[in-house]
Order: sequence, then structure tokens, then C-alpha cells
Amino acid sequence: MIECILKYFPEITPQQKERFLQLYPLYSYWNMRINVISRKDTENLYLHHVLHSLSIARIVSLKEGTRVMDAGTGGGFPGIPLAILFPEARFHLVDSIGKKIRVVDHIIKETGLGNVTTECARMEQLHDTFDFIVSRAVAPLPEFLGWCGNRISVESHHPLENGIIYLKGGDLKSELGSINRPFRIFFIHEWFGESYFHEKKIVYIPTR
Repeated sequence: MIECILKYFPEITPQQKERFLQLYPLYSYWNMRINVISRKDTENLYLHHVLHSLSIARIVSLKEGTRVMDAGTGGGFPGIPLAILFPEARFHLVDSIGKKIRVVDHIIKETGLGNVTTECARMEQLHDTFDFIVSRAVAPLPEFLGWCGNRISVESHHPLENGIIYLKGGDLKSELGSINRPFRIFFIHEWFGESYFHEKKIVYIPTR
């Protein structure tokens, strides 16, 4: 099942491969107890959740010390796969649902990820700033932007300026039409050939 990861990221280290392999039994275990992802979708964990999360790596390679918040992380997506791929970056996974954060904490512990912290909170309650805020369709974009406030650092260290990186599918015209800020859309099917990604997109909104 991990073949779809190796297909597009053949350069991963043995330790990274082992951590990715650990995800399936961990999510299978927790999904029987808490609906972290759709139970019907467990068999598609690597394609629909892990690889989808890793599409962000196609637009930015996170440098050492980069601070990333995964807002509304749910079961840890996209934060956990990105933390495995970029062990020198620092990830803060936030969700308002405590039981989901407990699952994420367990997965972080079992995979030995030392570059991830978690917090059970609403985004509006946070005060730290980050280089990037990533998320996977937790709310309509205009609403999500309101939650983000001024939590993105203005000092960029990547070719891609600091900002919001949002994984979203379907028709985005109505949502994007009400955003009075520059944005860019990336089409995931241009990198990953599986039919699942046909309508999947990354919306990137820079800080300015």
C-alpha cells in the first residue's frame, strides 16, 4: 500500500519509510474506536490521506526550523505525513476536538516524531506566528482566512512566500470569488496521476 508514496518520493530514507509503514496499523487501530477518517476509507489511507498531504511538498520544500501550523488537523493530516517527510521542520497540530488530538498524540509517540507538538484549541485562541498554515478543507476558505488572523510571520525563508496552503477539492469559484486577496491554485493531478486527484487542488494564499 505504501507503493504510491515510494512512486512519487523514492528518495525517502529507511527511517521515513518505516514511519510511513507504521501509519496503517495505527490508524486502523484507532479508526475502530474513533472515527478519525472514514472507516470505508481506511484501505485507501496512503493514497487518499498520506499522499494527498504530501502534495504540499510539490510547491515548497520546508527548510530546517520552518514553523508550520496544521489547523483543524483532525486525525493528523496533512501535518503528520509532512512531519515525516520534513524532519527538520517544526509542526504544531491544532484541533478543537480533544479525542482527535489524543489519537494524534499517540501516533506521534509511536512513530517517534520529535518535530511535532499538538494543542487542543480553536485557531482564534492561538497567539504564535508560523511560516505556513496548512489545512485540509476544514471550512469554507473565507471563514478559514478569518480564523488565521495575523498568525503568519512576515519574514520568509523560502522561494514560496509565507502564507496559507489549503488542500481543497471540487468547484472553488464561489469561495475564491469572495476572497479579496491574491491567491494561486495548483492542480494536484499534474503531479500525481491517480484518478482520485483529478479534482484535488492546493490553494496558496501568500501573506501579502
